[in-house]
Amino acid sequence: MHSNGEKRVSNNVRKIREAKLMSRSELAKHAGLSVLTVERVEQGKSCRMSTKRKLIKALGMKLSDKGKVFYGE
Repeated sequence: MHSNGEKRVSNNVRKIREAKLMSRSELAKHAGLSVLTVERVEQGKSCRMSTKRKLIKALGMKLSDKGKVFYGE
């Protein structure tokens, strides 16, 4: 836990997004999420399972690739 009590979740969302030459706003639009939500996830803040699912699909990956995107949970 972080000093504010918020759980951190390690992930590769930013790395994968940048490798695909996508902006945060493009990823947010494809995932049906706000840019703020994408930013918070990239910073390692916890999120809902449905948010993870939307991001994985918007990155063009399969749900079975979850471990390549989100790890250390």
